[in-house]
Amino acid sequence: MSVVLGILIGLFMLMFLVTAHEFGHFIMARRNGVEVEEFGICFPPRAIAWRKVNGKWRRLKKSEWEKVPGEGTIVSLNWLPIGGFCQMKGESASDTAKGSFGKANFWRKTKILFGGVLANWLVAAIILTVLAWSGMPHFIDNQFQIDADTKAIGLSNVVINEVIDDSPAKVGGLAEGDEIISIITPENKHISINTVDELLDFDQRHAGETVYMNIIRDGESMMAEIRLNPEGSDYILGATISGDAVYVSTWSAPIVGVGVTAQLTGETFKGVGQLLYNLVSGVVKQVNPNAEVRSSGAEELKEAGDSVSGPVGIVGVLFPRVAQSGGRNLLYLVALISISLACMNVLPIPALDGGRWLLIAIFKVRKKKLTKEKEEKIVSRAFMVILAIALIVTILDITRIIG
Repeated sequence: MSVVLGILIGLFMLMFLVTAHEFGHFIMARRNGVEVEEFGICFPPRAIAWRKVNGKWRRLKKSEWEKVPGEGTIVSLNWLPIGGFCQMKGESASDTAKGSFGKANFWRKTKILFGGVLANWLVAAIILTVLAWSGMPHFIDNQFQIDADTKAIGLSNVVINEVIDDSPAKVGGLAEGDEIISIITPENKHISINTVDELLDFDQRHAGETVYMNIIRDGESMMAEIRLNPEGSDYILGATISGDAVYVSTWSAPIVGVGVTAQLTGETFKGVGQLLYNLVSGVVKQVNPNAEVRSSGAEELKEAGDSVSGPVGIVGVLFPRVAQSGGRNLLYLVALISISLACMNVLPIPALDGGRWLLIAIFKVRKKKLTKEKEEKIVSRAFMVILAIALIVTILDITRIIG
């Protein structure tokens, strides 16, 4: 797959995920009595627009593009492929007009603000459910699955990448590049090896025994006699191995989809916590007089920078690379980015959904009025900070691409 095609897929997927997020706001607004003036796919300038007239959707002429209160929601397709938007009536929390966001009570505002987050989690769960049913790759340790309803399917043979000196693998004659097909146990039982997990499990169950491995080397089949190390040793076989495999579920696929979504959500929040720790710790250590401490801080700052990627890095690097490794890995990445969008919007930053909800909640608890001017002032300042961070991340992404 070409890099250009990978970039185009990345743009489309990001646009889809942001539009899904905004659609979550749209659905919640409509269900909670808030008028939506326009739901837009991509960003203006506008290309095409529709509105429901007398129960039927009709394409609008340019002269009819102006939003008139009470005439229904305009659905638009716009030219800039960088997401989407949901423009509600009276979006300020202090607005009192009928049908406005501001007029809705606190619980309805909560549902509307977090509608986008729920939409992103739902998209991820659906994608991961499809993968669980058709073949789920494993990218995290102890990835959630229902063992009784999960079958591992090898997409390629298990391959030896490196052999440790004086290990059972080395003594038995295994070499880099050997493909392990099957193993014969001391009881003369033939065990087919399809995945890395199957080989690791076999080694644990037969530690200390002498086994015979059927391998392929340079296209020829051969047998290697291996005396595995006993249980409790530093290693049983003494070789690093690799092999592509997916895990297929049937009735438990929806449970696995939801479970992996929850697991990846936890890992995402854990990663955000580690990022913030490295950032704060790294900055603090830079003012320490000890050169060794400053060096440690610089390393933490570098780690923080390396762990962050913006739209340029995701579309320009990540999607083209993952797209080349197959459709399953690409779908897994889309689900992971959808979860990341959900987690990001939960953060208590005023320009984001979670932060805006927190702002409204604080003023409600204090029984103070959140005026339009005050809200705009707080949100706009937070938005400027986000733009500054986005600019820095974009520069880092471009630097990585050039490098």
